[in-house]
Amino acid sequence: MSQQSAHTPRPANGYAGDVTPRQAVERVSKGAVLVDVRTTEEWRTVGVPDLTDAGTVPLFLEWNRADGARNESFVSQLDGLKGRELLFICRSGVRSVAAAKSATAAGHTVYNVLHGFEADGGWRASGLATTVHAQSAGVKGGKADD
Repeated sequence: MSQQSAHTPRPANGYAGDVTPRQAVERVSKGAVLVDVRTTEEWRTVGVPDLTDAGTVPLFLEWNRADGARNESFVSQLDGLKGRELLFICRSGVRSVAAAKSATAAGHTVYNVLHGFEADGGWRASGLATTVHAQSAGVKGGKADD
């Protein structure tokens, strides 16, 4: 892998592109917002990305509810982030692609985090920091002092 390709997102159809978990951390440290689109139950039982070193926390925003129902207000809940680069992560990278396409259609710049939080090559498998999630859905992401 060339030096350039190690830092360049992979092109995608319907959203800005795909980034590796490590690229996601780099982008968050430069101001991008990591949006965890898994369910509240997944956040609580599996854990969440720990962005403490970047001085921020993820935005926790369900794409689908635990019962499989779509979060119909998903895109409108992103309205305050227009103009910010968004990075979507789910369990394996499937739901986050669907969410990325929807948010991109609404005018957001969205990248998908390849392999999500749990799959081979994903956040955990890459050895990136994780933590427990003790709060409920709707937690706002942003700077730690927000």
